[in-house]
Amino acid sequence: MLVVLCLSLLVLTVDGTVLNLAIPSLIEELGATPSDIQWILDAYVLVFAGLLLTAGSLSDRYGRRRFLVIGLVLFGGASLLAVLATEPWQVIGARALMGVGGSVLMPSTLSILMTVFDEEERRKAMAIWGSVAMLGVVVGPTLGGFLLEHYWWGSVFLLNIPIAVLAVIAAYALMPETRGGGRKIDPVGVVLSIIGLTSAVYVIIEREWNPFIIALAVVALAAFVIWERRSDHPMLPLQLFANRNFSGASFSILLMSFGAGAVMLMLTQYLQFVLGYGELQAGVAILPQAAAAVVFNGIGAGLGKKVSNRVLVGGGLLVMAGGFVVMATTTGYLPLMFALVLMGAGGGLAGPSAYASLMGAIPMEHAGVGSALNDTVQQVGLALSIAVLGSVLAGVFTSSMPADAPAGAQESIGTAFALGIVEPAKAAFTTAVHVGSWVGAGFSVAAALLALAVLRPVPAVAVPEPEGSPENTSV
Repeated sequence: MLVVLCLSLLVLTVDGTVLNLAIPSLIEELGATPSDIQWILDAYVLVFAGLLLTAGSLSDRYGRRRFLVIGLVLFGGASLLAVLATEPWQVIGARALMGVGGSVLMPSTLSILMTVFDEEERRKAMAIWGSVAMLGVVVGPTLGGFLLEHYWWGSVFLLNIPIAVLAVIAAYALMPETRGGGRKIDPVGVVLSIIGLTSAVYVIIEREWNPFIIALAVVALAAFVIWERRSDHPMLPLQLFANRNFSGASFSILLMSFGAGAVMLMLTQYLQFVLGYGELQAGVAILPQAAAAVVFNGIGAGLGKKVSNRVLVGGGLLVMAGGFVVMATTTGYLPLMFALVLMGAGGGLAGPSAYASLMGAIPMEHAGVGSALNDTVQQVGLALSIAVLGSVLAGVFTSSMPADAPAGAQESIGTAFALGIVEPAKAAFTTAVHVGSWVGAGFSVAAALLALAVLRPVPAVAVPEPEGSPENTSV
């Protein structure tokens, strides 16, 4: 069963790392503008974050394996559409459909893990699950870089399809169905959560302060909170936030995701445009972060039996902040490699412990929606990161370019290179990466302080045994 969960997670992580690596190719081969690139990234996040809570709640009711398979089919099919795209808007549409598949798929992976493994096995299983996510960071850039150097940009999406097919077959062959005890669906909560989350994330990623959309987000989310407090069958039990481990882990994950979210957005362009690496070389250059994360995931799983989640989360985030500081104060690959190792080590220590704190406070009948909330927090953090750090990168790059440079060159490093304004563009983008790294360091430190102040050494809510036992269903 763990193999199935890891394969399902692998298809999502491989896609994310490959897409970031393909950004320069999308700019050069497809003629994508900076706005197109941002929407190729954000269309997925917008749909994914908007549907997560609903998908997690429905998987608790109708079957987590069923939703896992549906998500894999949608994600693989959308990847095929992306392969066939010839215009930026078609890639954006395919990415949005992939967001639907991802939102259906992702909550089931962690909720199934929490329900089928007992207390003693759970931390080790979660460490393996997290290590496979890092394996995707290794496999994605390496294979993606090879494909980008030898084929066209669309070939990177081909990686998703065989993994999705294999995971579907393995799910039916190896995994029993699990449910959350037959809870009733909360249709009002479903509608309000989709409207509220989608409009809120839209405002964040577009940075467009449209009064109507802001009001829609505020009203819908406020109505969702009021409804969930009064509902006999709430989609999201709001009393969970009274638990310090749950709320502290949620906000720590939000800040951690914000700090780390735009690292790949910065690095893939820095490595290829500034340092002059090819796609494969850039992919390999990112591997030290993934390798360190895999190693420290295992170390963190062992330390978790002796050291509290609070110490592991806070300490790991401070190590991650140190990586950002190194990246903010140096140039060249060797210092960057050291920074990536620090970020990987910090994330390997902090991530699994933060997720364990959050999931440990959730009753098992709500495992799907709890997993979805964990994913939603991460995606909101990523959306904020792409929006805020993307704006920082763009603003610093523009202000650092020569005033007499053409407008297009001041807005995009790809355009500047095409116009022959190479050295000023390299210097301007390096300055932008340094400023963005300081922002990432600040949010990592804030997340560490929050975790140390709020999380308790011992979970305040014991993890009950699963209410819905696995159903050994035949194919």
